[in-house]
Amino acid sequence: QSAGFKESRYKTTHSAVQAVLARHVERKVAVPMPSKRRSLVVQTSMDAYTPPDSSSGSEEEAGPGDDMSAMEHWMSRPSHLGPAHLGSTSSSSSSTQSGGSGNAGRLADSLAHTHISHLAHTHLGHTHLGQLHHQQSHLSQSHHGAKNQMYVSGVFTGVPVSSRVSAKIQQLVNTLKQPRRPPLREFFVDDFDELLEVQQPDPNQPRPEGAEMMPVRGEALGVVTNWPPSLEAALQRWGTISPKAPCLTSLDTAGKPLYVLTYGKLWSRSIKLAYNILHKLGSKQEPMVRPGDRVALVFPNNDPVAFMVAFYGCLLAEVVPVPIEVPLSRKDAGSQQIGFLLGSCGVTVALTSDACHKGLPKSATGEIPQFKGWPKLLWFVTESKHLSKPPRDWFPHIKDANNDTAYIEYKTCKDGSVLGVTVTRIALLTHCQALTQSCSYTEAETIVNVLDFKKDVGLWNGILTSVMNMMHVISVPYSLMKVNPLSWIQKVCQYKAKVACVKSRDMHWALVAHKDQKDINLSSLRMLLVADGSNPWSISSCDAFLNVFQTKGLRADVICPCASSPEALTVAIRRSVEDSSQPPGRGVLSMQGLTYSVVRVDTEERLSVLTVQDVGTVTPGGLVCVVKPEGIPQLCQTDEIGEFCVCSIATGTSYYGLTGMTKNTFEVYPVSSSGGLVSEYAFVRTGLLGFIGPGGLVFITGKMDGLIMVSGRRHNADDIVATALAVEPMKFVYRGRSFGRTSFVWTTCFLNHNFTIIPQQRIIPLSSLSLSLSLSLSLSLSLSLSQAIDSIHGVGVFCLALVPANTLPKTPLGGIHLSEIKQLYLEGGLHPCNVLMCPHTCVTNLPKPRQKQPEIGPASVMVGNLVSGKRIAQASGRDLGQTDDNDQFLFLSEVLQWRAQTTPDHILYTLLSSRGAVSSSLTCLQLHKRAERVAALLMERAGLQEGDHVALVYPPGIDLIAAFYGSLYAGCVPITVRPPHPQNIATTLPTVKMIVEVSHSACVMTTAVICKLLRSKEATATVDIRNWPPVLDTDDLPKKKPPALYKPTNPDGLAYLDFSVSTTGMLAGVQMSHNAVGAFCRSVKLQCELYPSREVAICLDPYCGLGFVLWCLCSVYSGHQSILIPPVELESNPALWLLAVSQLRVRDTFCSYSVMELCTKGLGLQTEALKARGLDLSRVRACVVVAEERPRMSLTHSFSKLFKDLGLHPRSVSTAFGCRVNLAICLQGTSGPDPTTVYVDMRALRHDRVRLVERGSPHSLPLMESGKILPGVRIIIANPETKGPLGDSHLGEIWVHSAHNGSGYYSGYGEEVLQSDHFNSRLSFGDTQTVWARTGYLGFLRRTELTDANGERHDALFVVGALEEAMELRGMRYHPIDIETSVIRAHKSIMECAVFPWTNLLVVVVELEGSEQEALDLVPMVTKAVLEEHYLIVGVVVVTDIGVIPINSRGEKQRMHLRDGFLQDQLDPIYVAYNM
Repeated sequence: QSAGFKESRYKTTHSAVQAVLARHVERKVAVPMPSKRRSLVVQTSMDAYTPPDSSSGSEEEAGPGDDMSAMEHWMSRPSHLGPAHLGSTSSSSSSTQSGGSGNAGRLADSLAHTHISHLAHTHLGHTHLGQLHHQQSHLSQSHHGAKNQMYVSGVFTGVPVSSRVSAKIQQLVNTLKQPRRPPLREFFVDDFDELLEVQQPDPNQPRPEGAEMMPVRGEALGVVTNWPPSLEAALQRWGTISPKAPCLTSLDTAGKPLYVLTYGKLWSRSIKLAYNILHKLGSKQEPMVRPGDRVALVFPNNDPVAFMVAFYGCLLAEVVPVPIEVPLSRKDAGSQQIGFLLGSCGVTVALTSDACHKGLPKSATGEIPQFKGWPKLLWFVTESKHLSKPPRDWFPHIKDANNDTAYIEYKTCKDGSVLGVTVTRIALLTHCQALTQSCSYTEAETIVNVLDFKKDVGLWNGILTSVMNMMHVISVPYSLMKVNPLSWIQKVCQYKAKVACVKSRDMHWALVAHKDQKDINLSSLRMLLVADGSNPWSISSCDAFLNVFQTKGLRADVICPCASSPEALTVAIRRSVEDSSQPPGRGVLSMQGLTYSVVRVDTEERLSVLTVQDVGTVTPGGLVCVVKPEGIPQLCQTDEIGEFCVCSIATGTSYYGLTGMTKNTFEVYPVSSSGGLVSEYAFVRTGLLGFIGPGGLVFITGKMDGLIMVSGRRHNADDIVATALAVEPMKFVYRGRSFGRTSFVWTTCFLNHNFTIIPQQRIIPLSSLSLSLSLSLSLSLSLSLSQAIDSIHGVGVFCLALVPANTLPKTPLGGIHLSEIKQLYLEGGLHPCNVLMCPHTCVTNLPKPRQKQPEIGPASVMVGNLVSGKRIAQASGRDLGQTDDNDQFLFLSEVLQWRAQTTPDHILYTLLSSRGAVSSSLTCLQLHKRAERVAALLMERAGLQEGDHVALVYPPGIDLIAAFYGSLYAGCVPITVRPPHPQNIATTLPTVKMIVEVSHSACVMTTAVICKLLRSKEATATVDIRNWPPVLDTDDLPKKKPPALYKPTNPDGLAYLDFSVSTTGMLAGVQMSHNAVGAFCRSVKLQCELYPSREVAICLDPYCGLGFVLWCLCSVYSGHQSILIPPVELESNPALWLLAVSQLRVRDTFCSYSVMELCTKGLGLQTEALKARGLDLSRVRACVVVAEERPRMSLTHSFSKLFKDLGLHPRSVSTAFGCRVNLAICLQGTSGPDPTTVYVDMRALRHDRVRLVERGSPHSLPLMESGKILPGVRIIIANPETKGPLGDSHLGEIWVHSAHNGSGYYSGYGEEVLQSDHFNSRLSFGDTQTVWARTGYLGFLRRTELTDANGERHDALFVVGALEEAMELRGMRYHPIDIETSVIRAHKSIMECAVFPWTNLLVVVVELEGSEQEALDLVPMVTKAVLEEHYLIVGVVVVTDIGVIPINSRGEKQRMHLRDGFLQDQLDPIYVAYNM
């Protein structure tokens, strides 16, 4: 990206843009305004990042004579390819064959399709069968890539097949050619899920029509007798003949001459330095630097004198100088890439000046540290006072110019990588001669140089050619230009300079500042060399400059734009001619034509035109041709845009050390349309795009580096920048005075190549903005920008970022560091002050929305348990036998009474305090006695009748258990309710009130503390206390027993109600009968092998689901001791649970995901300390996470990994799965195979299909088995819409049949019928008699190779997600957790994330961990991640503080609550971005 203020690119840009915007005024879009909570004015210094080096791989090309036509015909129709041809695995895991039959099957698949069989039929006569198979398998693999073109060499050539293929194979092939039977409708074949839409070429696009453009030769290089044989010889000549002649004048920041270097001084100092380099570094036996070695030159831009002496000292010593920029800090912008260049060049010595050496970053000891990525360097100061005098007899050896390397010039690529272009001594001399001839340089001329003297035009004219011609250079540093933009014009007047070397930026700055100056006279100038004159937008600077300064003596013919590149040096230059009758060449070109690489002349009245100026003729001695930029370097037609290639002695010869890239750039042999070579000599690619106009004039329309391919059209980044700049005039602050009136300081435009999603590139303009703009102004500015770019260039803007002024990384001479900015954007480190994302207009090739399949027909072909050739997906746990003593009891209250009589002193429950001490415990008898007293309280004081409902509002503990059994003893139905949180009554109390009301509770039992809380002022302000049923305080229970305990008679009667709030925010109470409770406890007992001698640690909330059953019921049924650890205690002591498990030597423990997360985050850095405290988890055989969701594999793996050193065995960590209709379906238990993990294709999952893939393959999603199916439980996978059974490894709804299913929902309003379907469903065909409960969760069963305890093959259940949580977007089913995982990975500052749909938009809420300055960085990162990984366009991105996303007690996100908060504007976000 060349530096500078780019104000406009062509004459009419500004008016054109204004005209376009005027059109948009009438149809203004009603856009929701992005809202920002607080100011983001805080600025930090930009941390510099460097992008990784990306090497380009060359593609295999088809050889001439290959039969490509049939292949192209085949490949141009990807829609024909069925699953087999695309290498996609079929949905069945069992479809892999072994041995030779596998190959035959694959070949069959490859050839069976009609289209392909036609191809085989055509070519089989002259193709080896194996070769054909090889070609097809090659194609099937490569189709998955995002390559648009595939070259396959040697296709369909070879011997006729019939002579060597047996009749049997021929018969097989004939059989395979027959059409396959269509698949059964029930189970459709997987097609390739999401073919991205292929951009069809525009039938009306312009095409080149001219003749072939022949190479153009520059004039012959005239041989002048007094031209020196080498540049060192020229220096020797002038240093001895005219030692007093001035060579270089350097200026200070005030513009005064700082030092005048004469030719005599340059000669003597260079000799002295050459001697010191060769003889004073290292020892006499082992010198550090030998002739031919590379040496770095590190000089600041305000010290040309020291640089010049060092450069010529190296030439005299015959070492190779590598000029680089000064590293300003240890992490300087391109320092790592520069380090790569130095390392590859084998640089060990760096020459620098005294002042620069003092300014380099130092370590504490005063040494210069080794910069990141740099080789170890010896820093050598070149000032004369530090050097020793050479002996009288020592003299440098001055040879004629030869093919040795003279110097290496660095070049920064588009991706930020730095390459070194080697220039030989003969190329150096020839280039100086060519410049002398084309610029008509003469001895003792004065030249003003504003350019960087270390590289490019500044080095070639101001350091090298000037010495050959004994010219005097006035070097104007960038630091002076910043203070006084007119300084170069003042120096031209002061020294009556004949030549000035500038960039269009310098001309523009002078235009802005010239009003202060009176006596300016530019009549001495015969040549104003414009170094970036090849840029399309430099023409307006040239025109405006001429316009203003023509009155000050400037002639029109003086302005001489030139075209150059680091590889080819100077390509073309406009001569200054005295005869002004011949005006310079102009071309008004159609922008649309240019995007198709075609030259079409247009009129300036049109909006979308580009005016370009010529850059003169080819440099003397050069041969130039224009070739197609991609593929074979074929000559272009006369009206076609191509890349310039140069054949000349005066070019670079290689990229140092990179042979592959050198071959592609420096050894190009252009061919004509007939296929013949243009020249026997190699050409060099210049990286410049354009065409050769009439009279051999060279026109440049852009650079290869700035090329942006969007939808098959080529756009030039500089053109888009020019349009952006023309939307608003620039603002430039000079000496405190402001010129222009609004906002832009810098605009840069780059591509986001990382959008592999969709093989198209995206445009991201960045504009640097003065901070005074308000949010609404910056939004309207952003809209104007995107509309202007859209209308003029016909291309959508993906992301438009406005950043505060002067925060973009710059190159040392003030240009924009493009690759650095791109890297910052990709890493989310730009910190913009406003972002406008327009993905909807840009992303045009998303996969088509899915069309729903038609419903299945009547009963499919069923043979036993087979459906359509697959086993029906059903599985069951082992049988529940009747063996134990307590199985004679039908009711849990009877089991407790039996235990109180037989084992009165056996401890059932132990409750731990936050310090890990036992705070209370209960034996069988104590529990029985307390339950009796609770029953007495209910019967007498509350006067409750049999079947009344009682709400138990207790903290996790023993009181809850006693109250539960007391309710059973009194014949009441208990409902456990989480108590309101004392610090958050306003949001937690309404839920308590709602459960009490919905459950029709006749009274509320609780502790004295909560009783007081319910009567507090905060509580009465939140809910109406008068509507509460009676509240009983159980802290002082009556001493006497009840007259008689209630004896239940009906096993199907209601035992308790299980109330909970689902993740979608629905409150539901499930009725649990006595039968279900008994079966449930028995099932858990068998699975976990629970006996009275066992101890189990439980760290769960005891209010619903499996947590309640384990906390309150299982111990009474099985007789084991439960160690109760309230999860709330872990907030103050995260190690409580694990320490308790270790100290009490517990073998089985249960927890929730929130407990596991708390331990993983809170104890991550304390494992050594815990080990020292004696924490040992080696005895744990089962650590089960209780949840109602897909297993969180990353969390369980992190937990296992973290506590592995403390003895925890990874196989002991597993998950359980339950839901509303059945509180526990799977539980890993103690015996049985380890949980298995499979990897499924996430794209197939969106289509409700399961496709198993290998670990690490693209779009793979790991799923862990949810535990072993409990005894007495049967599972089947059914289609949620049609209720038909599905086959093995097919995705469907999990249906469950078990004795411990819930009996139905309890609403108390007679609405149970509405959801009776959930508890009483039957299959539409197959086994239509069994009654199933629908879990509402999608999943699949898969038969594994493992065996169960009873010797049968193990069926694993994999839960994918809840149906009610899943989002239907673009006809596909997305699970929020998958999108959230991608978003959290997108940026390090995203702490948590939740997604939900709103109308048809996807809303992403992210919690920001870090400064608010980073809030806007997240918007493009989130949009990009979701687009790349899920092919979805995010509608709204909401950035909030930590803790905004609501989470329930089980650690599950309450997305619907969040959605309500978003719609009611209650989130208090930091920033809300509406993607347009």
